[in-house]
Amino acid sequence: MRDRILDTLANEGILLEPEAAEMVLSRSDPLNFVRTALSSMQQQPLVLTVNDLRPYADVQVTRMVPEALEDIRQSAPAPPARSDGDVRILRDITGNSTCEGNIIDFARYFNDRFRKIKKILAQRRELVGCLPVSKATKFDREVKMVAMVNEVRTTKNGHRLIEVEDDEGRCPVLILKDSPMANECIVPDEVIGIVGKTSTKGDLVVMNELIRPDLPLRKSMRPTDSWSSVAFLSDVHIGSNTFLHKPWERMINWLRTEGRDEVQYLIVPGDVVDGIGIFPGQEDELEIDDIFAQYESLADHLKQVPDGIRIIVQPGNHDAVRPAEPQPTFPKDLTKMFDSAITFVGNPCYLEIEGRKILSYHGRSLDDWIGNVQGLSYNNPLQAMVEMLKRRHMAPIYGGKTPLAPEKEDFLVIDEVPDIFVSGHVHGAGISEYRGVRLICASTWQSQTAFQRMHNFNPVPAQMPITHLGTGETRMVDFT
Repeated sequence: MRDRILDTLANEGILLEPEAAEMVLSRSDPLNFVRTALSSMQQQPLVLTVNDLRPYADVQVTRMVPEALEDIRQSAPAPPARSDGDVRILRDITGNSTCEGNIIDFARYFNDRFRKIKKILAQRRELVGCLPVSKATKFDREVKMVAMVNEVRTTKNGHRLIEVEDDEGRCPVLILKDSPMANECIVPDEVIGIVGKTSTKGDLVVMNELIRPDLPLRKSMRPTDSWSSVAFLSDVHIGSNTFLHKPWERMINWLRTEGRDEVQYLIVPGDVVDGIGIFPGQEDELEIDDIFAQYESLADHLKQVPDGIRIIVQPGNHDAVRPAEPQPTFPKDLTKMFDSAITFVGNPCYLEIEGRKILSYHGRSLDDWIGNVQGLSYNNPLQAMVEMLKRRHMAPIYGGKTPLAPEKEDFLVIDEVPDIFVSGHVHGAGISEYRGVRLICASTWQSQTAFQRMHNFNPVPAQMPITHLGTGETRMVDFT
């Protein structure tokens, strides 16, 4: 039943996200429901989502198609979630780390990445009928395939040659220097879709079209009846002699007065302390030179936040957890110093607050994005976050500045589209939007360091982005 309905829709050029398929298959007449909905839309989306179909759903819920729904549940099981009051932790690595760092772990890790992103790409109309890499060069015609980038180089004639691979084989792909795609930045280890033509010799594929997993086209967050707001406060760096005491005091005073009824949640995406031995000469820049004393001071600072605000804290690369991502949350000998009302999560973390899905990531990989993608800079970290969303991965490049742990599952794949995507790390501050996702760079509470001064980098400190969970509207409050 499931396959018949979905195949019929696919033959008509109608593709569905898994959740949308579940909604469609729950109707008494699935095909008629989709066709009627599409006839009422001004513009047909590339892939139908639940949000696209919800306005056309009947008020009365119809009977579920048991066998169809069961197929979907088995093929795409929901990740286990844990709740902490009004905050639902949908997914992070905490308690799920199993890797030992051997070859088998790495193979499993990259296979999981490939499988997840291929599933997203397979929904693209342009890639219907894609072939495994091992078969792509055997046909003297247009071929479609999904593959992971292994290597990118420029030939002596100025063309670009990309070696790609999947779980069955490898294949060179040529981008001609006069192609519209010649200036596309393709990074190692990202997963892409390729439409091309096999060369005369059959030894490579000439790319005609590059397909990225990207986000589906959608409007801004749909309004809900939530009246709450969430604030973001990254890169606190307690323990540094450049920690901004006065702006912090102004922020706390604001939360107790003007902002008392505005903020109900506070997310802190990493580098909550300055750490010990993170970079050469750090000991000369520390106000607190004991790691436990740094976390004790952080606990005291967070106690100043009014009791009615729920706090969610995750680690970053300066914190006392493993440096490799994904990072589990803080160990118990640190979390026991804090108020029991604080929720500690890993990095990255998908969480849900009052119906809004938030992806919180400290952002260490921003260094690799800025170093590998032409046009990106530390002055505009939001654009690097857009590149993550386009490729549906926060840190695809292996072997760069971002250490990666080969877990059985790649927790850095953006397989679920969030409502809000927040990061920190680069000490910038900003608000933007990409395809309906609110983008937030969450500032810092540390002034310019000697290292930043040496590299002529000017941070944007003491800014607090605040997003209303009902309307999605976001503003920045300045405490400098």
